[in-house]
Amino acid sequence: MTDAGPRAGWSAEELMAVAISREVRDGETAAVGTLAPVPAAGVLLAHLSHAPRATVFIFNHEDYWPFRQGSKEFYDYAQRGNFDLFFLSGGQIDRHGNLNLITLGEHDHPRLRFPGGAGSAMLYYMARRVILFRMDHTPRIFVERVDTCASPGSSPPDVVRPGGPWKAVTPLCVFRFDQARRGRPRGKSSTSFGGACGSRSPRATRASPRRSSPRHSAARPEPAHRRRLGAPTTPRSRPA
Repeated sequence: MTDAGPRAGWSAEELMAVAISREVRDGETAAVGTLAPVPAAGVLLAHLSHAPRATVFIFNHEDYWPFRQGSKEFYDYAQRGNFDLFFLSGGQIDRHGNLNLITLGEHDHPRLRFPGGAGSAMLYYMARRVILFRMDHTPRIFVERVDTCASPGSSPPDVVRPGGPWKAVTPLCVFRFDQARRGRPRGKSSTSFGGACGSRSPRATRASPRRSSPRHSAARPEPAHRRRLGAPTTPRSRPA
């Protein structure tokens, strides 16, 4: 982002974290997986400001990761429908919200192999809102159609799917997916630092963001490892 940096007073990462923080709702449960420091910063910013009653899980964070029995415990918790917000990324993302975490090129003879999808496909289905994020915004990442679909952005009508893509955050703009036609991003950016976004190789019209400081003086919430798993701090009841 050209208007981020020392002169502007913030970095692209800080700007993305502020945009992500606005998606966290008080009283909900937000979870952040591995290799996602910017979403983690955004979730914590929200938790320390406008969403103090949110329940926060951050992968392997000593204060926000109560799943001591390994990833199976985390996935079991997600499969019970306990996550309102989650974050995913991909080597390729297309306009339907499909993610490629497997290979570039032909699947049998790929040009490049990615680490794999792990539990992303299940989490894409079960988390009520999923925000996609990328630290770069190029036609190489945002493609018309992914080479390999590891995590589909939409499902047939007869497939039970409580969740799916909600928005996509980049250093240039925020895409909002059309929920009536899931997987079709709307053409307008939903934040102050983006403008009109094309469908094939998205670009944003740059504008100065609101000067939101990521620093807040709110009291630190009770760490997650001190709370009993399955009894989050939100007043909302959870499915069994």
